Amino acid sequence: MTLLTTLNTFGLVAEADHFFSLVSESQLEDLLAQVQQHQNYFVLGGGSNVILGAHVHRLVIHNQIKGIHVLHTSPEYTWVEVSAGEIWHEFVQYSLTQGWYGLENLALIPGTVGAAPVQNIGAYGKEVKDYIDSVYAVSLHTGECRYFSRQECRFAYRDSVFKHEAADYLILRVVFCFPKQWHPVIAYADLSRYPGLDSQSSAQSIFDAVVAIRQQKLPDPKVLGNAGSFFKNPIVAKDKYHELKERYQELVAYPQENGSYKLAAGWLIDQCGWKGKSLGPVGVHARQALVLVNLGGATADDVKKLAKTIQQDVWQQYGVKIEPEPIFVD
Repeated sequence: MTLLTTLNTFGLVAEADHFFSLVSESQLEDLLAQVQQHQNYFVLGGGSNVILGAHVHRLVIHNQIKGIHVLHTSPEYTWVEVSAGEIWHEFVQYSLTQGWYGLENLALIPGTVGAAPVQNIGAYGKEVKDYIDSVYAVSLHTGECRYFSRQECRFAYRDSVFKHEAADYLILRVVFCFPKQWHPVIAYADLSRYPGLDSQSSAQSIFDAVVAIRQQKLPDPKVLGNAGSFFKNPIVAKDKYHELKERYQELVAYPQENGSYKLAAGWLIDQCGWKGKSLGPVGVHARQALVLVNLGGATADDVKKLAKTIQQDVWQQYGVKIEPEPIFVD
């Protein structure tokens, strides 16, 4: 048995039957043999987007491969290959010191580089897909290693091919493409109102603002266990949006290119009265209704119970389904 409590940001007490620490691609042959032996497996990165059961009956693969390399440059772009085990926020910080701009809006998102394309992480008006050139991964079923182009990754809102047809692929490296002509993106509400930010602001200034905003709103998982934003922002049809807008003038929503609307799940949950409330040892954070927190001794079942109750309340009041972002693993 391997204890996983320190390897998940929600701080849930958990242990795994089998555990493989992957620190180098030279271990792939051994890893594939373990996968063949155990069949059922789960890839663990930073443990920030996962809710672990008390006893994980799987082979847990902890991807910790590190490395950052410039592949090539052109007058317009710089291509950088980053190993999957690099900590996301640390890479964002490093990219700014190297003059690779574009990821500053995605600062302080927990997790690893390898998890970023799986979830197509996004925040403050940007998504990681816009800076990914390709993803290098290995099939844990066949042992095949290959690059997935940006198009082959089939990125969508908090989604990618790695949650579907390519779910058997373990991401080893991500190739980023950074444009040398950079423009600030600060249209997102919190950034547009942030003191000192304007169309001339630097990438570092935006990074600093995002970090300050997130630290003000979101709890530090080292202090209060959490998995970051727990629910996805639901996307509804135009007719549904107008129906809700007529009834709730303060509804927070963002128009999408296809005519649909993305609703702010945090606003929906807050309006249902859940901000700062708890159910057993799991609660909704007092400053951000999107974040569920471990108040001490919580289990995966406790998290599921609160999440389901919130989902039911939002559905009953608004007729909108909200879905969890984290993966539940037993």
